[in-house]
Amino acid sequence: MSGAVGKKIRPMLPVQTMIDQQTDDMHLRKLLLLLFSGCVATGLMAQTKSIRITELEKMIAESKTPVIINFWATYCAPCIAEMPAFQKLADKYSGQGIQLIFVSLDMREDYPAKVDSFVAKKKIRNQVLWLNETNADYFCPKVDEKWSGALPATLLVSKTKTVRRFFEKEMTEKELEKEIMAILD
Repeated sequence: MSGAVGKKIRPMLPVQTMIDQQTDDMHLRKLLLLLFSGCVATGLMAQTKSIRITELEKMIAESKTPVIINFWATYCAPCIAEMPAFQKLADKYSGQGIQLIFVSLDMREDYPAKVDSFVAKKKIRNQVLWLNETNADYFCPKVDEKWSGALPATLLVSKTKTVRRFFEKEMTEKELEKEIMAILD
């Protein structure tokens, strides 16, 4: 035992003990995942709120700051592609009062589970609403009279500058920033 003076020697754990600890860790992870999933499913951590077009119209009319409303869906690749630029620019101009609202047009069977899951996975920080409407002939003209219902679509509004601009296309970061500059006070 020369050289071992003053050193503590840890006994090796039996293989079964190590396997039991790994199994306990795995069960804990599963339990946490179930708890998180349960919270989302019961609405305790819900990301989205159901809204009617009349409520959205009221939000726009009562907004005291410039607002960007982006209409999207979880099945729309161009919608998903442009979301990071929207979030980046909303963060950049948040000090100037820009408000960004993502409005999901996903199908009723996809709300809330699929929409909430997408919002959590993509770490969307801005307000997300789900448009509880099924008749595009009713709600599209309330957003813009020329809107065919195609996605993505974006509405930018500034009441103080009396600006209302609508785009029925995927927007690049550069295009969006130019439009944000037009609605800033």
